[in-house]
Amino acid sequence: MTATAPRWNRQRPSSMPSHRYRDVFSRVAVPDDDRRDWPSARVERAPLWVPVDLRDGNQALAEPMDPARKLRFFRELVRMGYREIEVGYPSASQTDFDFVRLLAETDEAPDDVTLVVFTPARPELVDRTMDSIRGIRNDVVVHLYVATAPVWRERVLRRGRDELRVLVAAESARVRRAAGDDPRVRFEFSPEVFNLTEPDFVLELADTVTDVWDASPERPVIVNLPATVEVATPNVYADQIEHMHRNLPRRDGVVLSVHPHNDRGTGVACAELAVLAGAQRVEGCLFGNGERTGNVDLVTLGLNLHAQGVDPMIDFSRLDEVRATVEHCNRLPVPVRHPYAGDLVHTAFSGTHQDAIRKGFAHHAARAAELGVHPADAPWEVPYLPIDPADVGRSYEAVVRVNSQSGKGGVGYVLERETGVVLDADEERAFAALVQARAEETGAELGSADIVALYRAARVGAAS
Repeated sequence: MTATAPRWNRQRPSSMPSHRYRDVFSRVAVPDDDRRDWPSARVERAPLWVPVDLRDGNQALAEPMDPARKLRFFRELVRMGYREIEVGYPSASQTDFDFVRLLAETDEAPDDVTLVVFTPARPELVDRTMDSIRGIRNDVVVHLYVATAPVWRERVLRRGRDELRVLVAAESARVRRAAGDDPRVRFEFSPEVFNLTEPDFVLELADTVTDVWDASPERPVIVNLPATVEVATPNVYADQIEHMHRNLPRRDGVVLSVHPHNDRGTGVACAELAVLAGAQRVEGCLFGNGERTGNVDLVTLGLNLHAQGVDPMIDFSRLDEVRATVEHCNRLPVPVRHPYAGDLVHTAFSGTHQDAIRKGFAHHAARAAELGVHPADAPWEVPYLPIDPADVGRSYEAVVRVNSQSGKGGVGYVLERETGVVLDADEERAFAALVQARAEETGAELGSADIVALYRAARVGAAS
């Protein structure tokens, strides 16, 4: 029965055909354990971040990366501090195969970087993948995947659960034989569309691969649980991950990994809650590139930790340069409102926001002097700015910008920043009115030079 809306809610039924869709609880058995630890958990250290831009992100591009773009992207990931990187899908294209061979035959990959190669559970593709890593000197993870959710099993693969389990056992054994006893080669398994797969079947498959691959703390197996198509609120994914965390076979020999997509726009929340629920490793892309609405955004995830006082273990101090590299390699722009990295995310146009930021900066400078530290080392508590823009390589010039919505605080801040002139309250109010009149007349933003020129013209006019 549909609940009656309260009187204050006057929304009416839409014409949307919502009846065609089922909620997640009608599609898969969602674990409902009596005990949930994740809501009260806290993140104290970063998980292992694994960028998949060179594989998952690349296969989502209208123009996949050529070798030069792939190499530039790889070098940027290494410079930023990523130490496990999915570098390609060697059986998918000659370009990907050749790129893996480039890393195998040169010194491009530092010794402490683990490379990941991706393969479907098909004999000829597994063989091609194993050929691509022959002689490689870095540690390597071979990532084996197969779609496991009922719709995929029945309508795409046309295999039952038992048949699929046999396939996974056979192909994981094929990978193991090809790798031999080389301790540098480890293994990863993804039950694709995990979030719509029966939990008991996922555990059966995890038991199969961890047995075949002889999972141990010394040579752990990665069990990667993708939210391949986001279909539920993030708390559901957290419940699914915590259930696996508690019940995975050979848990001390398993690295629990997640790979959220962003179909509902909550990929970041899914990843963060999954880490609270026991995930130790997160796969994603810089700025969230990927098929459909994209993979989870590793930049946002990392800087969200930074903003909570937790070292992300990745260097984002040159964020504009990173963005330029990613835009060049993907041939896709990063939106101006993208968290942390967009051109406007540290910018205030509103007068009330500008006034608060101006006062916040003044308090921050005074607090740094009181503590006897440089402002860059002082605790950060400036209104409307969750992190110091300087942390990611931004100047303060773009923090306050002036248009017809701006107030005296913003105008005074820009004038002081550009000229050192500090107006008293009456002068600031009068000058702000002059600036607003000009902004309304032009309908455009006024730059710093425009504001300084207006101030000097006003002074000349007053003097005469």
